[in-house]
Amino acid sequence: MSGESENFQIKWHGDTLVVIPGGDIESMKWDLIEQAAEIVMRPLEETEVPLVIFDLSSVDYFGSVFLSLMLRCHKAVKPRGGELVLCGASPMASELLQVTALDTLWAIYSTREEAIEALAS
Repeated sequence: MSGESENFQIKWHGDTLVVIPGGDIESMKWDLIEQAAEIVMRPLEETEVPLVIFDLSSVDYFGSVFLSLMLRCHKAVKPRGGELVLCGASPMASELLQVTALDTLWAIYSTREEAIEALAS
């Protein structure tokens, strides 16, 4: 299953949902983020133990709207024994995650392959 909403791609890698936001995520309006959230959240609700990777390799920077989407996903995944991880964060995105202390909430991997391997073990 895969879906798109503006600049979001969603792919399955086995039982892991991979969310790939486009490079201009920061310019997306709130209503488009909400539409993307619905597309991301729907398969999570149908998965017993949801595993999610946000692949940030196409994103230089993001703000509070996108952070709220990731937090919303985290809240849907964690209570059900799932995991949400990030990969491919740019230096600016990594700094934002450190400043907000979200790097302590989510594991951050260099590549999607590393993230997939970590969730598989």
